[in-house]
Amino acid sequence: MKKGDRSAFHEFVKLYGQTVFRIAYSVLHDEKEAEDAAQETFLQVYKSLSAYRSQGIKSWLSRITVNKAIDLKRRRDRRREDQWDPADVADKIPAQEDELLEDMLSQERRNELQSKLSELPAGHRQVVTAFYFEGKSHEQIASELALSVKTIESKLYRARAWIREHWKEEEWQ
Repeated sequence: MKKGDRSAFHEFVKLYGQTVFRIAYSVLHDEKEAEDAAQETFLQVYKSLSAYRSQGIKSWLSRITVNKAIDLKRRRDRRREDQWDPADVADKIPAQEDELLEDMLSQERRNELQSKLSELPAGHRQVVTAFYFEGKSHEQIASELALSVKTIESKLYRARAWIREHWKEEEWQ
């Protein structure tokens, strides 16, 4: 096997594969990571065969496995430290900054809505603004514009139809 005989190495992997996996699993407690560590162990063993000094194959293999598993665990822990969750950051933002962020988002929505409203035909825009944003009743709008209540209802109906036709639904959900 020291001379690079692949079939002998394949038999070696079959013989010690479960042992290496169990050792790696005892360090990592994760099946996928233990498989990765076992694979890295056998790659290391294959590269290091020429340096093996007949010192007890199982203890040599165990030492390499434990070292590979520990290295993998360290890499995993470093990745977790490097990753951050925006929710964790949001929990640490002071309440005042939360309010500022909400105000900014609210202002952005108002600006977007104002832009959308400017696309409405003038007659629709006036009725929609009075009804939906100023909270006026049909009667109040009719009185202010010197129109009948039925005309206001009709204008609102046509404004809604125009909005459905011209604005994408996903923009407002």
